[in-house]
Amino acid sequence: MVSSSVSAALLTGTITDNDGKPIHGAMVRLKDAEKNLAETVYSNTKGRFLLHTEMEGGNLELRVRAPYFRDQKGLVALEANNPLEQKITLEKMTGEQEISDSLPAIFHFSKLPFDKGEGAEFHRNDFQRDCAGCHQFGNAFTRWPRTAEQWIPTVRRMHGYMGNRDEAMIARRAELLARGYDGKPVTTRHEFKVDSELQHAKIYEYAWPGIIFPHDAEVSRDDGLVYTVDRHGYKMIVTDLTAGTSKYIDQPYSKTPLANAGNGYSGRSNKPGPHSLALGKNGLWYVTNATSVTIGVFDAKQAAWVKEYELPAAAHYPHTIRVDKQNVVWFTLAGSQQIGRIDPETDDINIINLPKQKAKGISASTVPYGIDVNPNDGKVWYARLYADRIGYVDPMTLKVHEFDSPVKAPRRLRFDGKGQMWLTGYSEGMIARINTDTMESRIYPMPEFEPGFRPAPYALGIHPQTQEVWINEVMTDHVYRLQPDTGKFIAYPLPLRGTYTRDFSFTDSGLACTANSPIPNAALEDFTAGLFCIDAEVTE
Repeated sequence: MVSSSVSAALLTGTITDNDGKPIHGAMVRLKDAEKNLAETVYSNTKGRFLLHTEMEGGNLELRVRAPYFRDQKGLVALEANNPLEQKITLEKMTGEQEISDSLPAIFHFSKLPFDKGEGAEFHRNDFQRDCAGCHQFGNAFTRWPRTAEQWIPTVRRMHGYMGNRDEAMIARRAELLARGYDGKPVTTRHEFKVDSELQHAKIYEYAWPGIIFPHDAEVSRDDGLVYTVDRHGYKMIVTDLTAGTSKYIDQPYSKTPLANAGNGYSGRSNKPGPHSLALGKNGLWYVTNATSVTIGVFDAKQAAWVKEYELPAAAHYPHTIRVDKQNVVWFTLAGSQQIGRIDPETDDINIINLPKQKAKGISASTVPYGIDVNPNDGKVWYARLYADRIGYVDPMTLKVHEFDSPVKAPRRLRFDGKGQMWLTGYSEGMIARINTDTMESRIYPMPEFEPGFRPAPYALGIHPQTQEVWINEVMTDHVYRLQPDTGKFIAYPLPLRGTYTRDFSFTDSGLACTANSPIPNAALEDFTAGLFCIDAEVTE
């Protein structure tokens, strides 16, 4: 884990309420706006905090935050070998609107008048899959009150992304949104549990000014840098965690012809739309270009895009990508319900059709989403988000085998070191561990904020050293760490409201890193997307 330098500046202090009672789990965030860096630690049971930092100077922004308390903000001056002690008192929020505005999106989303009964047209599970699949739904940017008529253009556009033109369904959903997002404050009050592990944790933030829509972030095993693609800005972002700097490398437009208005779900554009990336055994990055329907190749040593594979006309929306032990590249095709395969040694491309399944919710496609390779037998497993199905491709025969998913809305998946599959159930807030030899599974329900307020797990990563499961969640401004043997979840409140993290990757020192990628950035506190790296066992 990361150790603090002996010459680092030190900020310490105590956080209490107006009655002098210590506040446990308060977030203490120190930000250097000029360098686009921030660090956050949590107070312990006595309200004490300790933050070693390389950030120095007189214009560092200090913000202290705890649930149901008003933020305390100010500037501090830090210098090496001169500790600064702070005594901070937080005032309780009093007004219902003030409290409501401070709550995560899930509380506001839960105000919607969902249909009751499994299989109902607008059941919460399907509503969550349909409407919160790409962005938070219920944050300050998305919940402002509108009439049903005012909602219709937005709902029609969102349905259109999924190939759905059902005007009756659009109209009814607009009515439900108008009823639920009425501008009245949320009255639900939840006691936010503070896990003891938080007092050992530290969050590093690397902001990316000018980046529009960062998607997956991956730590390179070759150079330790973090590589992230900008989905709408057409860039590779390269972040040096030690130096605290990022550089942007423009991605050239594709040479593929425009087709079907350039809609990435059913056509293709000359704008690449990079989405997911994976590092090959040859040191090259392979990138799914969702809108140009190509696979881009990025050479980190040259800091340049060096090649592009144009996929066959029938393929649409390359999504998540992984590389197997033979350096064969595998990826899902979300728009055409296929799996793709590229052998970089021969440049052979295979497109594998998946069995026909009826799509759920509003989608015209079953949306093959996550994909990963079993390290034991090389089988390539995938999840179909809108079909509640999982399956695998035999890498030798390319034959497909499918199964019902043990969790609803299976999204992204990863294999652990023992060859056990871990899978997120997005709609119902479940994590599944699956023995793919026997198809036996164990289900881990995520901790609920309140009954019916279960989180929405988007993706997960397996920590290579501890084999713990780190879970990206998109409606609660938290991420979660699951200890498989005990089934314990540890919840990490994140420093920014409106957070939407995409995928976890890990450094050699043990940091868990993920892109913070809301759509749009205006929905995010501070208005700037970036990278979180969490040290769960910081050494001070």
